[in-house]
Amino acid sequence: MSLRRRKSKSLGAAMAALFILMQLVMAGCGKEEIPAPKAPLVKTQQAGKAALGEVCYAGTVRGRYETNLSFQVGGQIISRNVEIGSRVRAGEVLMVIDARDAVQKANAGDAQVAQARAQLELAQSNLSRYTELYQQDVVPQATLDQYQTNYDAAFASYQAALSQAAQGHNVLSYTNLVAGADGVISSVSAEAGQVVAAGQTVAVLVQTGELEVEIAVPESRVASLAPGQAAEVAFWAFSGSVSGVVREISPAADPASRTYKVRVSVPEPPGEMQLGMTAEVRFAAESGAGSGGIELPLSALYQTGEQPQVWIVEGGQVHLKEIRVKQFGKSSVVVEGLSAGDIIVTAGVHKLHEGQEVRTEEEP
Repeated sequence: MSLRRRKSKSLGAAMAALFILMQLVMAGCGKEEIPAPKAPLVKTQQAGKAALGEVCYAGTVRGRYETNLSFQVGGQIISRNVEIGSRVRAGEVLMVIDARDAVQKANAGDAQVAQARAQLELAQSNLSRYTELYQQDVVPQATLDQYQTNYDAAFASYQAALSQAAQGHNVLSYTNLVAGADGVISSVSAEAGQVVAAGQTVAVLVQTGELEVEIAVPESRVASLAPGQAAEVAFWAFSGSVSGVVREISPAADPASRTYKVRVSVPEPPGEMQLGMTAEVRFAAESGAGSGGIELPLSALYQTGEQPQVWIVEGGQVHLKEIRVKQFGKSSVVVEGLSAGDIIVTAGVHKLHEGQEVRTEEEP
């Protein structure tokens, strides 16, 4: 009995220790705090950034005149005097090709001129002599006519030789690629030692005297633009904006992007305006749109009754605000009743409730 009693006491002590240990573990686990779930992230748009009917396009500063430069004759380039970004003056030699063949052709033309001149002088001398003999009735008219014909043929050959020589000297001058106007080299596609063909583009010269902004306009909006239409041009590199005018609209869409290239000239460009800068072109309100409205995506509307509403983010919470719809577009809507600076939720509006805490894209 004593042995059985001791075993029972040992078992009871073990069970008590196990119970105490479980209580301690449960007490420790109970002290761990469960992190509160983060507020949902919502996509928003600030009212006032896109006025009613106002359309913005990103563009790039380009030169109005961009010339593809090429040699008029083929040959091996032996000298390249410019780099990308080099500023050049009209008449400056940009590249030179091997002129040995052109020199030989020019020399051959000069030799032909000398030969034709000698033939012409001989024919002129014969004509003068036989003219005197004819006047003395020594030779008949037929003989004089023959020498007159020889002189005319020699004179024509001399003129042809002069033209051939001039062409040869022109070819010699074509071995120098010369800038036709002041500007900057925006592209170079040939190196010294390379053999190029006549007409092959080796560089691009952009005239910096007149800069403009090129934008891409989608098919659905190109009809709303016209040459001479006013625009406002702002630049990302510096503050402020300037007036612009639509100069030309491409008659055909780009086959890849299906957008139309539109050139906007800047009559009074700022001094900081440089080639390749990124610009934003804004056009005034479209006809019939009125003023004071805000353009929003259709996904921003929330309507459970007759009155449309939108969710406004204030102090990290969302609240409904009634608005008035003025105009529907294919994927947008123009509304009134919002204040400049309002933060409007533009996606997932049917999953929100009044006073719900949310996070915007600007918040971590």
